[in-house]
Amino acid sequence: MDAHSIEATTAIEERHWWYRERRAILGREQHRLRLSGQLPPSGWGRLRPPGRAIEIGAAGGGNSLALKKLGWDVLATEYLDAGVRIAKERGLNAIQADARDLPVPSESFDLAVAFDVLEHIEEDHLAAAELCRVLRPGATALVAVPCDMALWSEHDVASGHFRRYTRDGLAELLSKAGLAVEALWSWNVLLRPVVALRRRTSTGSDVDDVHPVVNACLGAIVKAERFLPVRRLPGVSLMARARRPKLR
Repeated sequence: MDAHSIEATTAIEERHWWYRERRAILGREQHRLRLSGQLPPSGWGRLRPPGRAIEIGAAGGGNSLALKKLGWDVLATEYLDAGVRIAKERGLNAIQADARDLPVPSESFDLAVAFDVLEHIEEDHLAAAELCRVLRPGATALVAVPCDMALWSEHDVASGHFRRYTRDGLAELLSKAGLAVEALWSWNVLLRPVVALRRRTSTGSDVDDVHPVVNACLGAIVKAERFLPVRRLPGVSLMARARRPKLR
């Protein structure tokens, strides 16, 4: 992404169906972590703060802001200074950083989020290794990437992607970095035919503002995936939850 893309994304992500559902995934994953005992349980009628989180490739900090609202002590990291500036303007703790060499101590975070980041990095194995390094043993990484080179288009070129991932490729990348993959699923499955058709004639990034009615319809379709057994079918994105193994 460039500075213009970050500014454009920040302007629409609060209402855009794609970004809204991505933020909802963070909330559901936090709930799952609490139920599994990986986060502090509720006590005295209130939920305890979940811990420290880092977002890698935060752009303008939309996901970091969602994590902050969920109670996390969040550090947003972004390669471009425009993103850092916007994130700070939104009240976030943000620093400029290269995902391949994060300027933070090892084993210092309870959650690491990298949504639509790894595909932008040629040496994605270095960024994946950093994901593992900054997590404390037993802590969780949430990763999202575009999937399937069959969907490669001018959208990917304009977005600065080096690749789209397969399930096996993403699982291997995370495993080699030292992470234990707990779940890997497809996302944006129901809309894949529409995306594939649109990208055949794509001339650039197709993430833009849409009419409110269309936005509501697309949002309803992608929300339906929460309840339908479609996670193993081909989608537009892959989501992964992985954990840094505890020390023996």
